[in-house]
Amino acid sequence: MAESLPEHDRILQEIESTDTACVGPTLRSVYDDQPNAHQKFMEKLDACIRNHDREIEKMCNFHHQGFVDAITELLKVRADAEKLKVQVTDTNRRLQDAGKEVIAQTEEIIRCRVQQRNITTVVEKLQLCLPVLEMYSKLKEQMSVKRYYSALKTMEQLENLYLPRVSQYRFCQIMMENLPKLREEIKEISMSDLKDFLESIRKHSDRIGETAMKQAQQQKTFSTALQKQNNINYGRNMHLGRNRILESKNEITLKRTFEDEDEHDEEGDGEIFENYYRKQRRKQARLVLQPQSSMHETVEGYRRYFSQIVGFFVVEDHILHVTQGLVTRTYTDELWNMALSKIIAVLRTHSSYCSDPDLVLELKNLIVVFADTLQGYGFPVNRLFDLLFEIRDQYNETLLKKWSGLFRDIFEADNYSPIPVANEEEYRIVISKFPFQDPELDKQSFPKKLPMSQSVPQIYMQVKEFIYASLKFSESLHRSSTEIDDMLRKSTNLLLTRTLSSCLQNLIKKPHIGLTELVQIIINTTHLEQACKYLEDFISNITNISQLTVHTARLYGLSTFKDARHAAEGEIYTKLNQKIDEFIQIADYDWTMSESDGRASGYLMDLINFLRSTFQVFTHLPGKVAQTACMSACQHLSMSLMQMLLDSELKQISMGAIQQFNLDVIQCELFASSEPVPGFQGDTLQLAFIDLRQLLDLFMVWDWSTYLADYGQATSKYLRVNPSTALTLLEK
Repeated sequence: MAESLPEHDRILQEIESTDTACVGPTLRSVYDDQPNAHQKFMEKLDACIRNHDREIEKMCNFHHQGFVDAITELLKVRADAEKLKVQVTDTNRRLQDAGKEVIAQTEEIIRCRVQQRNITTVVEKLQLCLPVLEMYSKLKEQMSVKRYYSALKTMEQLENLYLPRVSQYRFCQIMMENLPKLREEIKEISMSDLKDFLESIRKHSDRIGETAMKQAQQQKTFSTALQKQNNINYGRNMHLGRNRILESKNEITLKRTFEDEDEHDEEGDGEIFENYYRKQRRKQARLVLQPQSSMHETVEGYRRYFSQIVGFFVVEDHILHVTQGLVTRTYTDELWNMALSKIIAVLRTHSSYCSDPDLVLELKNLIVVFADTLQGYGFPVNRLFDLLFEIRDQYNETLLKKWSGLFRDIFEADNYSPIPVANEEEYRIVISKFPFQDPELDKQSFPKKLPMSQSVPQIYMQVKEFIYASLKFSESLHRSSTEIDDMLRKSTNLLLTRTLSSCLQNLIKKPHIGLTELVQIIINTTHLEQACKYLEDFISNITNISQLTVHTARLYGLSTFKDARHAAEGEIYTKLNQKIDEFIQIADYDWTMSESDGRASGYLMDLINFLRSTFQVFTHLPGKVAQTACMSACQHLSMSLMQMLLDSELKQISMGAIQQFNLDVIQCELFASSEPVPGFQGDTLQLAFIDLRQLLDLFMVWDWSTYLADYGQATSKYLRVNPSTALTLLEK
């Protein structure tokens, strides 16, 4: 019994502390325990209950007085609550009476608010409608003043922006029904204006082009001056403002026409306008690009042609930049490429007819201005500058032809005598035209003579003029100084090797050019050849390109003067021989005379005197030339005399005739030994007559035994006598 009591306390503690939903297992343990445990647990439970009742009673006794005091206070509050209820009821009654007036005012406010909202709605609707009405009024006004482009824009805004907002109103329906009619009216009027515009620009294209080219030329002149002053590249400043062309005084009317075109070119039936415009402009382009048959005759013909083309494309460029859709960059590029091919073909054909270099130069300047003007509007012009290189070659050909005539005139007017200078002033005038230096001549007193003839400084000056003329074409071609230098040198080489060389060759072959003139020509070509280095310096000074530059071409015209000199030398030899033949032809020997006259024949003395005076003139020639001429003359004379003896027509010769002939040969030998031209060594010149001398000695001495004995030996006295020659003469 004693052991079960603590267990019952534990169970009671669990019952008190455990949730009632979980007390089942605890209670089951009471019944599962020892017999009579249930009775014992109940006794224990009753004791516990009594114990708790005593504690509750103690607690109630402790708080009883406070409860009594609270009840007393509550009874007092009930009286006050009754009073408050009466007061609240009275206040509510008075509040309801006062609220009736507020309710009436509130209802009035609500009614006003409804009216205000309605007014606001009306204002909002009017604000939507008024812009439509204003835009429609604006549309009608624009139509009345013929501002159709603005009218189309207004119409577009009405259709896309304003009318959809108020489409429920009847007046909007009326407007929408009228808009297609107005658009059709604008289309008809615009088409009419477009036709008028096309006709207008066709008439004014040349004026537009002329103005554009003038402004391009002025811009170029200004930029060139600025470049020289500031050493800047003016190529980047060549672009002209498009509007400047149309703002010139002469083009105000056309600009207005452009503005009218701007107002109708986008809208309406855009494709119809575009196709019509482009079709008509292509027709106008074909007319503009068709040149007059006589265009190549004057520079004005080319100027009109270029002005029309420039005007045409200035208009196209302007329309491209101020409109949308009427023309496109692709369209203008295609049109320009077509036009450029036609322009190049026309210029290539017509320029080929030009034989005047001044006209070709003016054409080149026009093409440059034409190209620069269109390049300023963004059109590619490289093919035009390539064409200029073709025209440059033709220009050089016309220059060469012109200078050929100038050279011929100079040669025809020359007296082929050394230039006389009476005083220092005349001397300075000559050397200012031609780079001549001779220290020995400078030491001589006036009057004196310069070795060259008058044609030399004139030819030299004309070559420089040719270089200037060739340079004029090379300017403004946007080429480097090196390229220009190369062009000048090549054209100058052509002048020297082709034109001047041909003139010299023709001059040398002219019948009236005698030995004296040929000698002077040789002297002249020598000085011209020496002057070539000054021409190279002249070109270098013009182009500022040093001759030491690797790619710089050289003047190879030196061969011109060497060839001319060789031709003149050959002509001297030929004319000398011809003159000797003329003297030989008048020889009148009596081949049957019994004895000689005792003196040389007259014709031979005249011949020797001619040769002597001629070789005195040769002192101005280079030594080898004079020596060759003298040797050639002596050999030809010896051969001619030999042929005279061996002539098949001559059947018989007397010893007297042989003696007379021997006297003539002796005079020839005396002439050869007199050193008519200095520089021969020993008896070199006399050897020209050795064949005649040995043959005549053989007959004069009649030394046949010696001839026959020594024949074939190197030491033979008659080594140069041919057996057949000796036999022929012996038979005669």
